[in-house]
Amino acid sequence: MATPMRDGGGTVVLVAHGSRDVRFADTARRVRDAVAVAMPGVRVEVSFLDLNAPLVGDVLAGVSGDVTVVPLLFGDGYHSKVDLPATINAVRRKHPRLRAVQTPVIGSRSPVPALCDRLREAGLQQGAGVLLYAVGSSDAGSDDSIRARGVELSSTLQMPVQTVFATRLGSDGRPVADAVHALRNAGATSIAASPLFLSAGLLTERVERWLDVYAPGSVVAGPLGAHPAIVDAAAALHRAAFAAV
Repeated sequence: MATPMRDGGGTVVLVAHGSRDVRFADTARRVRDAVAVAMPGVRVEVSFLDLNAPLVGDVLAGVSGDVTVVPLLFGDGYHSKVDLPATINAVRRKHPRLRAVQTPVIGSRSPVPALCDRLREAGLQQGAGVLLYAVGSSDAGSDDSIRARGVELSSTLQMPVQTVFATRLGSDGRPVADAVHALRNAGATSIAASPLFLSAGLLTERVERWLDVYAPGSVVAGPLGAHPAIVDAAAALHRAAFAAV
């Protein structure tokens, strides 16, 4: 259970990427609801960078005072470094009473406890190897941070972990095949899939289709969604930013 945050105040604007898959917006709203429960007295809004409404710029234009903008992203790439700051600055120019501070991405707080819980819920077995998959970024540092989470997950579970990126699977899913091969070479007797995603959607299905080809019968964990670790990460990021205002 997420820890309620009694201190602070202001407004939190959660920012998810957005997707054409209807499950994504529904999941983001459930995260918003869970964060609101964890932070009584704090106004919590959800917004999207693209593809879903409301867009983050529209939400920011409708709030005032001290606002923390929390990206529901696991990698610190283009969206968090360029896209979102540009949107915040554009709204500030039109609404000078807005005092908005962008926090680090939620992936800056370890998602590994949530990944472990989702794997165990799905039936993770001893002797398995884990395929960790995330979106992928044009920012090399962002991808490196995801790979580092794979190392952390491996250390926590004491199981081999390979990382692939859903946007870079090619036409034949070769990265999935190579990852499965590496896990089996490391002694894995079965494969478990671990999505570092907020929600199920088109990208998670892309990886899972190739997994059905190269490792049929694999255990597939659920996305992180409103796991308490994700909710606590959003609350902690708001608390730190609000205290600094």
